[in-house]
Amino acid sequence: MELAILNTSGKETGRKVNLNDSIFGIEPNDHAIYLDTKQYLANQRQGTHSSKDRGEVAGSTRKIKRQKGTGTARAGNIRNPLYRGGGRMFGPKPRFYGFKLNKKVKQLARKSALSYKASTNNIIVLEDFSFEAPKTKEIIKMGNNLNISNKKAVFVLPEQNNNIYLSSRNVFGVEVVIASELSTYKIMKASTLILMESAVDVLQATFEN
Repeated sequence: MELAILNTSGKETGRKVNLNDSIFGIEPNDHAIYLDTKQYLANQRQGTHSSKDRGEVAGSTRKIKRQKGTGTARAGNIRNPLYRGGGRMFGPKPRFYGFKLNKKVKQLARKSALSYKASTNNIIVLEDFSFEAPKTKEIIKMGNNLNISNKKAVFVLPEQNNNIYLSSRNVFGVEVVIASELSTYKIMKASTLILMESAVDVLQATFEN
């Protein structure tokens, strides 16, 4: 499919870019998107939660009453999880939430996500631009020109650009990522995907390899 290349003013430049149908026009696989998104969110979890079991809480290990003849249930020490101040039964412990996902599944998921955006006309191709210094108002102005203000938008750059990143950092709903770090989660979360012209080549070269 072909998309017109826009400038930062939101006007067509007269040039077009061809998006590879094997990347932007496949039949989306919802399960692959689910798995890749699940792995991404699992990897964000620190997994540092921890609670104390009966062997870790403070308290005496003395048997609090005799075993028989009290008319009540037998009891050990005050660290028993049934007592207030005792340890916690089956409480959380530090763990890693991530899991393995095959490379081909992740690639299929990103292609599916890109195809969804392309089929709903939520991809904008923008000519390459840069800022001499960080300017938040320039990003806001660009958003108004592209009709993406008050929407979740992801700018996809071919490589790291600190001035663009710093300019967009305080703008609500705007995120900047480089093409090699574009994830399925970020694609699906965005209302509009804004690809810089040279980032299209990087994306297509990544998937072709």
